[in-house]
Amino acid sequence: MKVSVRVPATVANIGPGFDCLGMALPIYNTITIEETVLPGTGIEINVLANEDVTDELSLEHIPMDENSIIYKAVELLYNSIGQTPSELKITIHSEIPIAKGLGSSASVIVGGLIAANELLGKPADEAALLSIATEVEGHPDNITPAIIGGLTLSSAEEDGSIVSRNLPWPEEWVLTVCVPEYELATEISRSVLPKEVPLTDAVYNAQRMAMFVQAIYTKDEELMKLALRDKLHQPYRMKLVPGFDKISENLKHEESVLGVVLSGAGPSILVVSLKTNLDKVKTIIKETWDELSINAQMYTLPIDKTGAVVIPE
Repeated sequence: MKVSVRVPATVANIGPGFDCLGMALPIYNTITIEETVLPGTGIEINVLANEDVTDELSLEHIPMDENSIIYKAVELLYNSIGQTPSELKITIHSEIPIAKGLGSSASVIVGGLIAANELLGKPADEAALLSIATEVEGHPDNITPAIIGGLTLSSAEEDGSIVSRNLPWPEEWVLTVCVPEYELATEISRSVLPKEVPLTDAVYNAQRMAMFVQAIYTKDEELMKLALRDKLHQPYRMKLVPGFDKISENLKHEESVLGVVLSGAGPSILVVSLKTNLDKVKTIIKETWDELSINAQMYTLPIDKTGAVVIPE
């Protein structure tokens, strides 16, 4: 038996929502798990990727055995029902750029879990899948939108459960994802974060999160310009993302731009704007990175509202 699952890319944090806000984007990885019939073949993992998405150096960072995050997720699911995965062939068709802050690891974890769950006869419900996937990933901000789609707010509770809600993203606001050619591993990006932050910074972000929720429900552009600011992670990660501060500065006076934030841990950048003057906004971004001799791709995308789906055979 063979099951394939298509999983969207995700953008996490979105400014003030560190480890709790995320949204799904229509760039996809497809994960296929097949039960092999030959005993003793063990676990086989293959990654198939487009050259414009990744390269051999990127693939060297992906374990192809029991140390892989996808195997760890599958193993947790099997163990939860008292079983151990045996002979499985796992294939990852990768279109989500690796180590770019677009949720490539979350997509692999989610795809592997859902495919394995199908093979086992769906013993796990959505709540269990969210919990297991978050245990592997470490935080739910990418996991939740990858599974359920849309813009999501999520929290990992002390008992391991995940509390999540969809939030309505205004269709008048567009998303431009700017993906530079260089990579930034999440482990490195997290290593620069402080263990403690000043109380004033925590209060600042709590205020921004409240503004964020109100702004999307009321489509308040001026409030969103305030809401997309952050003091918990972006000030520390900026030095790892050349051009982020200059792009933010160069777009500051563009009325159509609501905010510039890191996509997840970076190095990709997310620009939230109105649909007007979009070409000018992209030109400013390109010229800024050109000055730093950084090649980048830009994509203006809608939100994926569906999340992960099983592909019919």
